[in-house]
Amino acid sequence: MAYEVYIDDMRLPLPPEKIPVKYSGQNKTANLINGEEINLLKPSGLAEISIDVTIPQMDYPSAVWDGSIENAEDFLSKLDALKKGKKPFEFTVVREDFGGDSLFDTSLDVTLEDYKVSDDVSQGLDLLVSISLKEYRHYGTYIMNFVLVDKEEAEAEQAEGEREGEAPKEKSYTVVKGDCLWSIAKKQLGNGSRWPEIHQLNKDKIKNPNLIYPGQILALP
Repeated sequence: MAYEVYIDDMRLPLPPEKIPVKYSGQNKTANLINGEEINLLKPSGLAEISIDVTIPQMDYPSAVWDGSIENAEDFLSKLDALKKGKKPFEFTVVREDFGGDSLFDTSLDVTLEDYKVSDDVSQGLDLLVSISLKEYRHYGTYIMNFVLVDKEEAEAEQAEGEREGEAPKEKSYTVVKGDCLWSIAKKQLGNGSRWPEIHQLNKDKIKNPNLIYPGQILALP
């Protein structure tokens, strides 16, 4: 199986050996008056990702440098910019089987919590960088504008609209092999970062935004 791992738009030159993603729970245990113990269910916590990345200082046939990242110094400068930028970015894992066919991808909006650079004798001249990421959930204040209209005028306009044609049909998309919410948002909405909108519309079908299956029919915003 082949992996391509991206931090923002930067591809890691060598994929990490392990990519652990921890989904924390926030459930609370409480005791009733009669002594019975119950579990109070709460929304899941933010996902946490901790990876160890080897940054080669020599030429390796398996190492891939993309775009403006050409060496260890460029890589560390990029991490420093993400840390100081105080903005979320995408963490993406692209998977392919041994035949080159796409498998499911992982894409999360994350923040860079911290990173540690180590010079390890066992690694030779290469650098070992330990990176900690945390899922970012978009939030904000919604402003609703209310406009007072005459009831008879509103009913007349509604009737006119019904005469002119049918209401637009709800847009939908059928999941195919290799899809993830990020790739669907990129293809259907033109922006991969809009994947939370699709998740919100389909919470009855998608319990874990990283697990979708071919054949699922998803509503689109």
